[in-house]
Amino acid sequence: MKNFADLLKQAKQIESMAQDMQVRLAALEVTGASGGGLVHVILGGKGDMRRINVDKSLLNPDETEVLEDLIVAAHNDAKAKLEAEMASEMQKVTGGLPLPPGFKLPF
Repeated sequence: MKNFADLLKQAKQIESMAQDMQVRLAALEVTGASGGGLVHVILGGKGDMRRINVDKSLLNPDETEVLEDLIVAAHNDAKAKLEAEMASEMQKVTGGLPLPPGFKLPF
């Protein structure tokens, strides 16, 4: 029965660490860039878009498609960085234990 008690204790520690991770991620901001740094998209740790910075040189009414493409590219760059940061944080919580696909913490 001691092993079961240890297992429960570890589960509670992991849950606490996961909650701490969620707080850290909520405060996190990542920046994605495109167009050689002419467009920046800032995402929050939960994937919410917080800001977009566009260089004034891109504000040409005849080239709106270029600007639209650069915004999408910057968003995708920020999203990839956010997912990498989330994976890194999750690995800290799980101690590198492989979790099944779709498994989410906290329990």
